[in-house]
Amino acid sequence: MIIVMKSGAARKDKDEVLKRIRELGYKPHVIHGTTRDVIGAVGDERGKLVLQSLESMHGVESVVPILQPYKLASKEVKREVSTIQVSDTVAIGGKEIIIMAGPCSVEGEEQIIETAVAVRNAGAHMLRGGAYKPRTSPYSFQGLEEEGLQLLAKAREVSGLPFVTEVVNPETVDLVADYADMLQIGARNAQNFALLKKVGQIRKPVLLKRGMSMTIQEFLMSAEYIMSEGNQAVVLCERGIRTFETATRNTLDLSAIPVLKGKTHLPVIADPSHGTGNYHYVAAMAFAAVAAGADGLMIEVHSDPEHASSDGPQSLKPTKFAQMMQKLKLFAEAAERSL
Repeated sequence: MIIVMKSGAARKDKDEVLKRIRELGYKPHVIHGTTRDVIGAVGDERGKLVLQSLESMHGVESVVPILQPYKLASKEVKREVSTIQVSDTVAIGGKEIIIMAGPCSVEGEEQIIETAVAVRNAGAHMLRGGAYKPRTSPYSFQGLEEEGLQLLAKAREVSGLPFVTEVVNPETVDLVADYADMLQIGARNAQNFALLKKVGQIRKPVLLKRGMSMTIQEFLMSAEYIMSEGNQAVVLCERGIRTFETATRNTLDLSAIPVLKGKTHLPVIADPSHGTGNYHYVAAMAFAAVAAGADGLMIEVHSDPEHASSDGPQSLKPTKFAQMMQKLKLFAEAAERSL
């Protein structure tokens, strides 16, 4: 159920409503709107009608049932797009399209710092790079782990860019959160519910990638796992799904962007690097994603992709990335957005 507070409702009235929701056995989640607050009451669906009694409390305007199975992520709870603050300089979900760029894997100090400076100079807002890498083959490069996190922190210090990096299991969430500005849940872990719950218990923004075979509803239910634990700072990422097509690594489902925009208040970005698996197609799909309404892009950039430890074929060289960023401004302007 959604408890809609009256505009200008007193703090004590809201506190009383929160107290009563807990007494009834439900977990309250406050969502701050531009003109009023709403409170999502989440719990056992079978007894939700008892929440209707809250309508008589001071400061309450109405009590409305949430029809979607994803409660907190639904636009029924919040009509306007949420803005997720990553750092003092980066907010995802506003007019500005946020660009996250960097290598798939952190391979060394010179590599990550050089790339961070290059993408910053080209106009990127955030650095991306993997310290922990879940790989299909156990013999592939798995990442530098904590050393990689330390190098990302050093690259942030040099470039001024906040960074996002992947967390792969619940045991390392606190460690990664100590370093990173934003935590990424990769496609392989999009339904790792123990991990989703753990990142929901921290207060760092989370970038949730769509699983390779996930439906839109399953994707939003994964976001709900995070939000139900108290962390409302979730950004969704369309990164391609697995289909019968073999011409590209995945099939980048650009239609998912407007569909998600119609169903959730959470910001949506796209990853055309994983979505295509081929650097030749990255720029075109980046332009198309912006036209489809994406709030940001995640782009893989590597100075020497031929010798990259992972995902070299889909990585742009810094010069190609800079060229893409220049042209991207035109698409952003056409979409009434900015870079």
